[in-house]
Parts: sequence; C-alpha cells; structure tokens
Amino acid sequence: MSGTAPAGVQDGRVSDIGADDLPSLDFLGPVAGFPEHRRFVLAELDPSSLLRALRSLDDPGLRFLVLPPGPFFPDYTPEIGDDWAERLELTGSEDALVLVLVTPGATAADATVNLMAPVVINVRTRRAAQIVLDDTSLPLRAPLRTAG
Repeated sequence: MSGTAPAGVQDGRVSDIGADDLPSLDFLGPVAGFPEHRRFVLAELDPSSLLRALRSLDDPGLRFLVLPPGPFFPDYTPEIGDDWAERLELTGSEDALVLVLVTPGATAADATVNLMAPVVINVRTRRAAQIVLDDTSLPLRAPLRTAG
C-alpha cells in the first residue's frame, strides 16, 4: 500500500464508511446465499470495535458481520484473480478494502470468520464482491479466538 490508507481505513480500523465515504456498495455478484441482494452499506456497530455491519439496502433486516482480517490474521494475504481485479476496477492494492464475514457463536470465543471467501471493496468505485479464493487450504470457519 502507498503512504495513505484507503478511505475508511485508519490505524488498522475500518471507520463507519456507510455514512459519507461509501454511501452504498454495489456488489457485482451475490453474497453467498442471497443472490437478490446487491446493494449494501458498511456501518459501524461500536466505535471501539473493528466489527462492522454490512447491511442490505434492499432488505433492512439483512446484515452480515464483517471485520478487517489484518489485526487477527496478520499472515492472511488473499490473492484474487486478474478477472476479479478488472471487474472491481482495482488499479492497485490501495484501492482494495478486504473484509471477512464473521459467524457469531454461542459466545464471543466461539465466533469464526470465513477466510475462503472474503469481501473485496474498491474504495474508489464502491464496487464490491464476495470472492471465493482458489487457495483450498483457507478455512470457511477459522476460529477468531485463536487469531492474532
């Protein structure tokens, strides 16, 4: 990344980019299991947390919990194919905001994240996609409690 962080990323935190910086995100493909939902906003849940809500603009009751993987999985470096980079109009890594979907557990210690299919957002164009990576060693349910 260059010397400046992408919009919505400061000090390793994803700010509330649903309000001003990214009023809406246009998904190029469906979020797994929800093919009819393509417009979302990214909203802050708690200012002291990295956890965010990816809320559907088409169905206000639909939301996914997401967070940036870096603070929890520092070695996680997802590589997307050139086709996705082109579709998302990514011209450099500074354009991309990578988030992982969180599956809550019975307790916070039971939460998992999907490292196999991150959400990639172009912070300039507001295009987004959940991309299934080719690396089959990445888990669908990585324990969040062991990260970091």
